[in-house]
Formats: sequence, structure tokens, C-alpha cells
Amino acid sequence: MMDDQWKGLRQSAREHLTQRNYQPAPLAERLSTCGVEAAELLGADRSALAAHWIPGVEVFSRQVHPQPQRGFFGELARQNTGPLAEIGLWPAQWATATMWGSSGKGFHIHPPFIPAGVTPEAWFRRLYLDEPRAFTLRPYDREQWDVMFFLQGSAEMVLVDERAGLARNILRFWVEGDNHRGANNAAVVIPPGVAHALRAESSEDVVMVYGTSTCFNAAAEGRIESGLETAQLPPEWAGYLAS
Repeated sequence: MMDDQWKGLRQSAREHLTQRNYQPAPLAERLSTCGVEAAELLGADRSALAAHWIPGVEVFSRQVHPQPQRGFFGELARQNTGPLAEIGLWPAQWATATMWGSSGKGFHIHPPFIPAGVTPEAWFRRLYLDEPRAFTLRPYDREQWDVMFFLQGSAEMVLVDERAGLARNILRFWVEGDNHRGANNAAVVIPPGVAHALRAESSEDVVMVYGTSTCFNAAAEGRIESGLETAQLPPEWAGYLAS
């Protein structure tokens, strides 16, 4: 009993005492709260997560080949086979990004293209609920889709669906780079209208390669609660400079 186990403590401390429950919650609950490993997502029954998933998001495994005495060789994507070929998405631009260890990127979001004469709610319902396998309907060339690959480090990713008429589901998971070869080596496809943020899990830098369905356009990059990217001066320094 807790009373017997903790009888050596003062009564005031015992009154505030709690214990953590280490039994894992269901995957769907952890996915939107404390987060999960990418490996757990890759091995999950996606149909069982359908009510909690963000339509259009893809998380797929990557093959990292060891090269003894030299390093490793990690495949990104093949144009004619694999997950990107299946959904008909091949990036128009490729780029790299580095996040210093213990840093993060605030929520970014890209505007979805909505055809004339159609409400956003009706358009998203058709694309992702009524005809989810009709990939040719997706206007990849009119909106920015991101495909992210992680080459180094370990990153926490948080996705939030902000598209009108769709459930505001949240996905939170960890992905590892090629230098941490294992089951968490994964790539992520992010549709427009889905806010996304990243944090380096440790002091190790995170290095990424990402492809976009359209070329970079600063006007098509919205930011939500991205203040963590701004390095603020200490208040005393700011006050001194202002004086």
C-alpha cells in the first residue's frame, strides 16, 4: 500500500504525492497528445486510425543501407515506384534544411488551392473523403505539398489539420535520420492546409532534404505561433540598447 511504502515521508509531502501511470494509452490517443515513434505508425493498422488521421498525410519507411568501414547509403524516393509514384507526386524543387540541436521550426502552413465555384468544404470532402484514391484530382502544381526526408538527427514533428470542413486532427511523432539507422527512418508527405512544426529532440543538429510540389514562394508560406524561431535578447540587453 502507498501509505506503508511512503510512511518515512512527512505527512505534508504524502498529501501531495502522486505516481505516474506507465501503462501506454491507446495509439490513437498518444498520437495526438504525447506522441509516438514513427516505427509504431509504420507498423500500425491505418484503417484503425482513420478517424484520427490527417487525410493526405503519408508516413512511409525508408531504406538505409549500411556500408561497412565507410558509412551508409539512404534512398530517398523513386519517381516511378514507391509511395510518391502511387500518389502521383514528384517534387518540382528539392532543397536542404538544417536545424541546430535543441532548436525548432514554428508552425508553417501553405494555402490549399480551391477551384472556382466550389466551397472549400465540398472540395476537401471530395478529395479526401469521397474519392481519396483519385490522386489525379489533386492540384499538385497549384499548391505546395512537402515531402520531408531526415538525413541526420532525431526530430519531433507535429501536424495539425486546419482545412475547412475536415476534423482538426493532430499527429505527433518522432523521426530519425540516416545516422540513426533503424525502424524510425521515415519520410513524411504534408498537404497544404496542414500546419507543421519540428523540434530537434537533442543537442544533435537535424539535417533534412525536402521536396515541394511547387517552387518556393514566400507569399505562400503562412506562419502560426512561430515565435520560438526568434532569438530574443535578454530583457536587460534590450533595455540597455533602447536607452
